[in-house]
Order: sequence, then structure tokens, then C-alpha cells
Amino acid sequence: MVDAEQTHRLLEPARLGALSLPNRLVMAPMTRTRAGADGVPGPLMATYYAQRASAGLIIAEAATPNAVGRTYPNIPAIYDDAHVAGWRNVTGAVRAAGGRMFLQLQHGGRIGHPDTTGLTPVAPSPVPMPGTIFTPGGHQATVVPREMTADEIRATVADFAAAARKAVEAGFEGVEVHGANGYLIHQFLSAATNHRTDGYGGSVAGRIRFAVEVVRAVAEAIGPERVGLRVSPGVTANGMHEDDADIEAVYPALIGALADARLAYLHVVFAEPGRPLFHQLRQAWPGALIANPMLPWPGPLPADGGRREAERLLAAGADLVSLGRAFLANPDLVERLRAGAPLNPLRDNLMYVGGETGYTDYPALADTRPVLPEPAAA
Repeated sequence: MVDAEQTHRLLEPARLGALSLPNRLVMAPMTRTRAGADGVPGPLMATYYAQRASAGLIIAEAATPNAVGRTYPNIPAIYDDAHVAGWRNVTGAVRAAGGRMFLQLQHGGRIGHPDTTGLTPVAPSPVPMPGTIFTPGGHQATVVPREMTADEIRATVADFAAAARKAVEAGFEGVEVHGANGYLIHQFLSAATNHRTDGYGGSVAGRIRFAVEVVRAVAEAIGPERVGLRVSPGVTANGMHEDDADIEAVYPALIGALADARLAYLHVVFAEPGRPLFHQLRQAWPGALIANPMLPWPGPLPADGGRREAERLLAAGADLVSLGRAFLANPDLVERLRAGAPLNPLRDNLMYVGGETGYTDYPALADTRPVLPEPAAA
């Protein structure tokens, strides 16, 4: 049975920087591989996001700030005018439907392949991702990335800032810097993937330096109130490994180094309310905190789509909660939670296949149940 009072909390209005949000539910960024081979978003992506415009905030899927940073086929990008034009159609459709959007900026680092980009991946150190990676020719063994030079690091920082300016030009309210899930910024943070002995490696201060420089450059480019940062302490995606001692040293230092930056938010992935680190980050971070709950993966979603875990995070100090797969399967997730209606099952085998199936064909709620009272204005 749905707890009306708890669900009501998720549906309360909130503020995020200069934005007024109608509820505290954020649609998490999710790679869907529906862009063109050139990284340009098409009309299908505009439809997909507009369907989900009732989210308090949509954080659009990862877009790469340069060519070498592209990860998989049909991933969107944001480094040339064609990308800006494609994304402008998406943001226009979402805005017309009453929504608000940030764009996630992601450089893949070692998560890439020459068959996808025509380039050898770059990374803080020549440490390959274990296993295989999907390419236009199917799954192939990963390649050893090339260690970035100091000049390439500086150029990449500039690419992030330029991509942020293009995102604003494309109509986004702001950007999220992706420092999570095993991509380039995360690779700099971890001692397992960063073996450098210069100023961008070794000590904790060295390993957080790239992340800090990227975030500050992006904030300078478009204003800190338009910038969020996503982190994933301990997440093992894409072959990452961080031991507890490293996690407990790196993330408080990173947050401390950016606490005065006046960013729009910090986004913590797979947050666990009972974990001391979550509370430490909450106490150290002076701004808004978006928390993404720990839900089973792989495997089916909970019947409530993660609502109960979302409420636990709000009770533990999160300001907003991001949900991914629940929004994927339920374009009208907010309305379903307000009505206490059942959720669509997720067809996870269709997440990355391309086309409309498993993307824009999830049904909206057909029969409306008695709704909860609208929350009072913030």
C-alpha cells in the first residue's frame, strides 16, 4: 500500500539554484544509444525526453565534450554546431512540455575504442579497462589507453568548459560534470587507475586536481549556479576499484575543495542512508544534494520503482532524489506516484537496442486513481 504522506514529500516543490522545481524527483542521466553515429540527437530523443517532462529536473544522458572522449556507438556529443542544433530541438520539446533540463558532460577516458572514435583512448595512466567493450563491430577486447600529457589535460579541461557553453547555447539550464562510474574524472580519482607521479597523481590532492580544475573551469564558463557534479564513491562500474581507505580519503577532500564553489548541486550515486560516508558528504556539502538510491541491478526494479528508498534518502538529508530506470519505464512516473498507480515493468533487454521499442513506446497511465493533494508552494 502506498504511504500517501511519504509520497507527498517527493512531490513537494523545491529550488535548485535559480530554478523552481515542481517536485523533488530528478530523472537520472541514462545512456540510451539513440543518437546518430555523429553524436547528433534526433527527433526520437526529443520525443523521449518530452514524455518525461513532469520530472522536477531531467539530467540528460552523457554527452562527450570532444571526439576522443566518446565511449560507445550512438552516444550523443556536445562539441560542434550540429550537436548544439540537435540538442536545441530536445530542450525545446521539453520546455514546451513544461520541463527543465541539465546536460551531463562525460569524457570516457579509457572507456572507448578506435573502432568507435578512430582514436586511441586517453586516460590518466595506461591502465586498460578489463574485459571487452561494445563497438560498431560488436564486442571487442579493450585497448590500452594512452597516458595523457600535461598539455592534453589542460586542453581537456578547456573542452569541458567549451562544451558547457555549447550546452547553454543549446537551451539547457545547466550541466552536470560526470565524475562517476569509471569514466575519465573517476579514473583520475582512483589509485587503481591513476598511477601518475606528476601533479595530477600520487597524493589525494594530486588525484582530485583534475576534477577540481574541470568543475571550476565549467563554473567559470557558465556560472556556478548552472553546474552540478556527480560522484560514485565505491561504485565498481567499468572495472573500477576503490578500497575503503581510498574512498574515505578522496571524496571528503574533493568535496572540501569545491565547497566554496557555490555549485547548483552535488549528485551522489548509489547513496546509502546508513553509510557514514553519505552523512559525512551531506554535512560537508553546503549546497543542494541529489541522492541516487542503491537499487538492485541487474534484475527487476522494486514494485514501487525505488520510492521507499527515495524517501529514506530525503529523510537522511538529501534535497532531491534521482531515479533512472523507473523514469525509463514510466514516462509519467510523477503522475503515477501521485495517483498511487502501479508502474510499468522495465524491459531492460531493450535499453540499448536503438529505435522506438523500449524507448518511446512505454504507455502512460490510462486510468487515473484518486490523487493526493497538490503540495503547497515552496
